[in-house]
Amino acid sequence: MEYLVFLKGLIIGFSIAAPVGPIGLLVIRRTLAEGRVVGLLSGLGAASADAVYGLIAGLGLSVIIHFLLGQQVWLQLLGGLFLCYLGAKTAFSTASENPAKVQSKHFFGAYLSVFFLTLTNPVTILSFIAIFAGLGLTQSQATSAFTLVLGVFFGSGLWWIFLSFLVGSFKKFLKNQTLSWINRISGTIIFLFGVYALISLIGR
Repeated sequence: MEYLVFLKGLIIGFSIAAPVGPIGLLVIRRTLAEGRVVGLLSGLGAASADAVYGLIAGLGLSVIIHFLLGQQVWLQLLGGLFLCYLGAKTAFSTASENPAKVQSKHFFGAYLSVFFLTLTNPVTILSFIAIFAGLGLTQSQATSAFTLVLGVFFGSGLWWIFLSFLVGSFKKFLKNQTLSWINRISGTIIFLFGVYALISLIGR
């Protein structure tokens, strides 16, 4: 039944989003520096990109799948460079005392930047293909594939809502100097994620 497929997608989406990597770190930092809404929109950017790749895999769009996987090196290069840029920008940014003023300017940018960053990892498609196969869904079951991907999106969204509101609740206890150090540390880690992505391209 479709509601069971949706429930499975919900659990999968939450599980995929939960491990803290460069995206999670970016969401945490943005939540602390710019407020819950910016952090949440950043997370929803990742969830949207996962949903796009999930639909491509679920509908069996082989031409698009082969094209994206064929461009994996270039996409990883772009992703690595973008991570380095975001890391450096974060490390040298100044902590804001009034995130509400920052939010009004960066809602769309927060969403779009993480959406793009997540799209630079087309291997996600292979993960979804494995998930569909494991659940016994075929390309002819387009409705079930769509339902599963919708569940994945909402499951991932639930995680980002939980994370942004949890992290946001700690902001009032942090001084500006502490926030500045968080910017430097998180920015450096994000930058190193980008460097690792670029180094891993050597020899391909």
